[in-house]
Amino acid sequence: MTPPGQNVSQAVLSHSCTRNQSVESIEGFSSLPDRLKDFLYTQHCRHFPMLLDLPDKCGGSDRSSDVFLLLVIKTPPNNYERREMLRKTWALERKQNGVQIKRVFITGTRGSGFERERLNKVLDVEQSQYKDILQWDFADAFLNLTLKQVLFLEWMERHCSKVHFLFNGDDDIFVNTHNVVKFLQNLKNNDGSKHLFTGYVIHQPPIRDPWSKYCVPAQVYRENMYPPYCSGAGFLLTGHTASVIYNMSQSISLIPVDDVYMGMCLAKAGLSASSHAGVRVANVHFDSKRVNDYDPCFYKELLLVHGFFSEKMYYMWHLVNDPNLKCFGNDK
Repeated sequence: MTPPGQNVSQAVLSHSCTRNQSVESIEGFSSLPDRLKDFLYTQHCRHFPMLLDLPDKCGGSDRSSDVFLLLVIKTPPNNYERREMLRKTWALERKQNGVQIKRVFITGTRGSGFERERLNKVLDVEQSQYKDILQWDFADAFLNLTLKQVLFLEWMERHCSKVHFLFNGDDDIFVNTHNVVKFLQNLKNNDGSKHLFTGYVIHQPPIRDPWSKYCVPAQVYRENMYPPYCSGAGFLLTGHTASVIYNMSQSISLIPVDDVYMGMCLAKAGLSASSHAGVRVANVHFDSKRVNDYDPCFYKELLLVHGFFSEKMYYMWHLVNDPNLKCFGNDK
């Protein structure tokens, strides 16, 4: 996650976008923190050149129906170690239960001068080896996560429009992709051509505290309550729903909280997010007398858990997938 204080002007301005000075006439604009002023200056910016592209990732638009599950992982350029770990664990591209799983990391740029050049070179090397990175020429900042999502959805419409299902989430998520595939294959009358958007549902008012990184002032979003939305840490959706969200996004102004924005697009389409008990992205509680956070049996039946880093990810993935693992009440 990018620190909330990162300058957003640097984050979104490029040769293809200029500041909208007219926002200075918005009531209360002068009292906003600089980062939110900068967001408003560049809120209209949606089109940026691609630095790394994968037009054939899904076999081309016409053959993208061969992809059952596309893993879409948000990552900043500097998180090389996390990407490497995911490639070796739950995000491994493979066939699972007879269906194809593909992976893309979505990212922007970070830093300037030599730092930016160095990180871009790292991504270039990764791309040459793994062919799994989509990168746009905007700086990867917390307030730009919504922009990142919209850019990906636009890319998907062009190149992967017939994918059945998607997982969308952060690079610090543990995903039991075996369970995800089973869950999706067991959906009744939904092969990805109908609505599904499921995860950890949140229904709350906007945070107006200017010191919170989640602050969305009334100058950006005037309503007193957000529509229900799934935590952006990780959620599942159909290719159909991804297309609907993209179409709705064309007429909804960007806000600086990406998961809320997805809920806004759903609401405009008359659709809703649903909760899944196997998605644990907040308030994960471990009863120390019965289980600890390194007990694989706790994770074996879940879909995803937030807050995993490299060594724990590697360790847990292999424990959960140990064919000899025995869990009380689930020994078969």
